[in-house]
Amino acid sequence: MHIAIVAESFLPQVNGVANTVRHLVEELTAAGHDVLVVAPGPGETSYCGSRVIRLRSVPLPRYASFPVGLPHRRAIADALARFAPDIVHLASPAVLGAAGMSVAARLGLPTVAVFQTDLVGFARQYRIRADTAVWAWLRRIHSRADRTLAPSTVTAGQLRAAGVPRVALWGRGVDTDLFHPGRRRTELRRELAPDGELLVGYVGRLAAEKQVHRLAELADVPGIRVVVVGDGPERESLRDVLPTARFLGMLRGEELATAYASLDVFVHTGEHETFCQTVQEAQASGVATVAPAAGGPLDLVTDGMTGLLYEPADPDALRRTVRRLVRDDELRFRLAAGGTARVAGRTWAHVVDDLVVHHYSAVLPQSPGLAA
Repeated sequence: MHIAIVAESFLPQVNGVANTVRHLVEELTAAGHDVLVVAPGPGETSYCGSRVIRLRSVPLPRYASFPVGLPHRRAIADALARFAPDIVHLASPAVLGAAGMSVAARLGLPTVAVFQTDLVGFARQYRIRADTAVWAWLRRIHSRADRTLAPSTVTAGQLRAAGVPRVALWGRGVDTDLFHPGRRRTELRRELAPDGELLVGYVGRLAAEKQVHRLAELADVPGIRVVVVGDGPERESLRDVLPTARFLGMLRGEELATAYASLDVFVHTGEHETFCQTVQEAQASGVATVAPAAGGPLDLVTDGMTGLLYEPADPDALRRTVRRLVRDDELRFRLAAGGTARVAGRTWAHVVDDLVVHHYSAVLPQSPGLAA
């Protein structure tokens, strides 16, 4: 099958959309499908043997390191006409993706749109109050798709409540070959916590919408060392509010997997996650996980079994939950084991196969096109 992916973000960017598209390309090409990626900003023009067409972009206001693709309809139309896709996959369509949707509709191509970014919550964190306008724009885009895929039940409900039709669930995979408990390293733990403190860590973008500043609520929890992995526009301000934390910067591959597995507790602070892939990676790494009882984490964490949930509106809930884990070794180990069991078998190959068989097939004119 010929699959065109119009992505709002792609490598070398590091975020949920770019990482999902990366895994999607890897698994689709491994399964024998032909893939074309249309993406914004500078970067490689091929990936896993698939062509990547790069379109002009501008920096996102207040987040200069994030490129926003300009809606080049003619360039997208030329690319799709030459590639002749069987289906167009729109990854978190907003600006470039909106243009891709318009072109696909004009060419009569089947479309699947993946909703992945909570733009309303994102805007609120940057003090932009435009809920009605943002939802109207997203509804306009997704209403034209043959199927919209939501990553979690909460997000699916929000989309349906906003008037988006034809919504289905499609989650995310996790690389259990990379992320696993065997990556835990005593040497790294000694370096980060020479006095034997428990390591409580966050992994992800350091941006306002992730609410990483909430880690400051853990400052007086005895016996812990806070570890922050990632980079972003909030890095320097976070150093000010977390003066005793260890900042490891942006890590990838085995370094990232080692950092995850060497933690004792993983904490996610943002309450506007449509999925929250870092929770899955922490669970696969054998780490007890703490996440807000909101959005995507509600599908990933069964409270008391595969992690702990805290009420994000309660200013003391995060601190209280982490203290509980720090004091109870048995609970921490049990939650770590439960999380690892939850993600076992949830590989990207399995998740992408589900995408092709159950979602692409639903919008294609005929199922024989699924043959590679």
